[in-house]
This record gives sequence, structure tokens and C-alpha cells, in this order.
Amino acid sequence: MNLLMHMCCGPCSCYPLKKLRSDGIEPTGYFFNPNIHPYKEWEERLQNARKFANLMQMEFIADETYAMREFLKKALPAEGTKKGRCRMCYTWRLKESARYAAEHGFDSFTSTLFYSIYQQHDLMRSVAEHFAKEYGISFYYEDFRIGWQEGIDLSKDLELYRQAYCGCVFSEEERYSRVLRKLQRKENKEKKRLRLMA
Repeated sequence: MNLLMHMCCGPCSCYPLKKLRSDGIEPTGYFFNPNIHPYKEWEERLQNARKFANLMQMEFIADETYAMREFLKKALPAEGTKKGRCRMCYTWRLKESARYAAEHGFDSFTSTLFYSIYQQHDLMRSVAEHFAKEYGISFYYEDFRIGWQEGIDLSKDLELYRQAYCGCVFSEEERYSRVLRKLQRKENKEKKRLRLMA
């Protein structure tokens, strides 16, 4: 099978590549992630995806266009619900993967997004299947989540950069907001405790 594997990053590619190779499939990695911001984060993930491909001797293709403005133009109208924003992001990346695979002679495509326990798995699968039909190419479905911990261990062994958020500026904000809310609750509890002691 001539399979194009969309890569969201190096660490998320560890288990999917191992599983595919164990099934006799040698994929070509494809980095297309206009959702990742800021620029230094995008560049770090691109370089780590390339590093992973080199270490694993896997063919690698990258769209090296940093598309912050285009991403924001698409994301802001979809904002309002996390599902709407994420649907837009999945749609863009999976559509581009299906299109690229179809136009470059691949038999099928998949994505390392299906490794993440944090992504909306069923939504991504329906989006990928839709574009497989639109572009006349096969979507190779595999639930890679079963290898979640194994993938983490492999990425640490390879000393890959491990990110703390999905990539978009909205998820980064939400990540820090949760941390700030937790700290604020802790401070409020401490203030209450001190008042009770007074």
C-alpha cells in the first residue's frame, strides 16, 4: 500500500509508524499544520517531524507555508464552540491530506491525529471519509489511541520535542486559562483559611 500519513507532529507519529510497519505498510510522512502558532512553535514541530522521519528512515514531505493569517480567517468565524473550531481545523488538514495523496499517486491516506486521546475521534473519521470519497482515494482508518503510552515512551527515547497543547492559539489560551483559574482558586482558599484563622 502506498500510504500518505499526515503528521501533526513527531511524538504523535511514533506509535502510528510502528503499528503500520508491523502491518507491513511503509508510509510517507506529510506535514501540513497551518493551525500551529506562534511561528517558533510551528517551526519546532516541523523540525521535530523532520527529525523523526530521518531517525526512522521514513520518506517525508512538508508544506512549509506558515499560514497564520489564513488560519485565523477560517478559525474566527468558526469560533463560538470548541467543536466548530476543531471541525474547521480537522477539515482543512484532512482535506489537504486527501487532496495531496490523490494528486501524487498515493493509494490511501491516514493521520496521526487518530493517535491523540484528546481529539474528537468520530468527528475526524467522518471528515476523513468524506474527503476520501470527494477525491476518489481510500482513507486508511486505524484507532492508534491504543498505543498512547507506548508512543509517549518512544518519543522520550528519541528525545523529540513534546508540546503541551494542540497547536492553535485558542488551545494555548485555554491551557493557560485553566492553569490561571486553578491558581486563583488556590489563592482564594488560602485567603479564606487566613480569614478563618484571624
